[in-house]
Amino acid sequence: MNELLLAGISQVVTPFGVGPKRGAAMRQLRIVPEAAVAVDAGVISWIGPEREWSGSAESVIDLGRRAVVPGLVDPHTHAVWAGDRLADFEARSTGATYEEILAAGGGIWHTIRETTEKSSEEMATLALPRIEALQRSGATTIEVKSGYGYTLEAEMRMLEAIRLLQGRTQSRLVPTLLIHICPERPTERQAYREMVCNELIPEVARRRLASAVDIFVEHHAWSSEDARIVLACAQAAGLRIKLHTEQFQQVGGLELGVEMGALSVDHLEVCSLEQCELVARSKTIATILPGVSLHLGLAAAPGRKLIDAGAAVAIGTDLNPGSSPLFSTAAAMGLAVRLNGLTAPEALTACTVNAAAALGLASVGRLEVGMQADLLVLESADWRDLSYTLGQNMVCEVWVAGRKQAA
Repeated sequence: MNELLLAGISQVVTPFGVGPKRGAAMRQLRIVPEAAVAVDAGVISWIGPEREWSGSAESVIDLGRRAVVPGLVDPHTHAVWAGDRLADFEARSTGATYEEILAAGGGIWHTIRETTEKSSEEMATLALPRIEALQRSGATTIEVKSGYGYTLEAEMRMLEAIRLLQGRTQSRLVPTLLIHICPERPTERQAYREMVCNELIPEVARRRLASAVDIFVEHHAWSSEDARIVLACAQAAGLRIKLHTEQFQQVGGLELGVEMGALSVDHLEVCSLEQCELVARSKTIATILPGVSLHLGLAAAPGRKLIDAGAAVAIGTDLNPGSSPLFSTAAAMGLAVRLNGLTAPEALTACTVNAAAALGLASVGRLEVGMQADLLVLESADWRDLSYTLGQNMVCEVWVAGRKQAA
C-alpha cells in the first residue's frame, strides 16, 4: 500500500529523462492531464492519468484541479549575510556603477565588514527568513554560498551557519565555499590564495562543510590564472567546482570552467556567441541570473543564444544584498522569459532538472517514479501561470520528500 495519493490534479508537467536537457530538448515537457501522483517513503511510486490508478493508499488528497510541477531548484544564492546595501542602492540610482562602489569600499567589502564578526548562530538566524521566502516561492532545493567571511575563521562560521540552517528547514540546502573577493596588492593576493589552498579548502573538505568550491573571476576580483590554482586545489580535495564569470568582462573564466569540467559557469552577461558554442559542446551548465540584470540594469545573459547553440541552461536567483535582492525562485523563472529570451517550457526545465545538474544532483528536478517527491501545487490549473504571473505567488503548496510544508 502506498503512503499517499495526490489526486484531482489538472495537469502534471515535468521535464523527463535522466540528465540535463540541452538546446531544443529544454522545450520538451511531459504533460499528463487529469493526473494523480502516488508517494511512498518520500519517493514517487506511481504517476499517470488518475483514471488509470488501480492501487491503494493510506491517504488520498484531492488537489482541486490544480496544476503540479516539480519543486524548483535554486542553484545560486548568497542567502547568508549581515547588514544591508541600501547605500549602494541609492548610489546606483544617482549614476554610480557597481565597480565604482566596490572601489570606494562599498559593495561586497561593506557586506564582509558587516558579516565577518557574526557568530554562526547569528548568521543562521538572519538567513532563515530568506530561505523560507525562497521555499514559499517554490524552491525545494537551494544552493547557499559562503564568501562574505573573507578570513578563514569567518568563512568557516558561514559554512557552519549553513549547516545549522540545514536542520531548520525542510528544503534541501547545498553548501558551496565561495572564494569571493581578493586583496588588491599582488603580494597580499598570493598570501590569501595560499591560505585558501593550504588551509581553508582542506579544512572545509575534511569537515564536509561544502560540496563544491566557487570562485569570482573578474577584473576586480580573481584572475583566471588564480582561479586555476584554487580550483585545482578544490578538485584535489575531492570537491566539485563552479565559477562566477563573464559578468562584467570577458576574462577567460568561462573557458577555464569548461576546460576543468566545472559543474556550472554562472552569470555570463557578457558571454559571446563563440563562448555560447563552447559551453554547448561541454558538460558544464550555463547558469543565468536575471535578477542581477534587473537590479543593476545590466544587459541580460544571452539565454536564447545559449539554448540555440545547444547549451544546458539553468536559472538562479543569485539572492544577495547587493546585486540581486530577489527572494523568489519562481520570479527568477519569469524574469528569464522576459529578459533572457527563454520560452516558458525552457524556463521550467532551467529551474528544475538543469538547475539540479548545476549542483551535481540527479534525484530531484523532475517528477518520475523513483524520484524524490518534491513538487509544487499551483494556484492555477495551468502550469504556465507560474512564470506568467508577476507580483503574486502562484505556489499554493510546497511538498518536500512527500511532506507538505507549512505555509
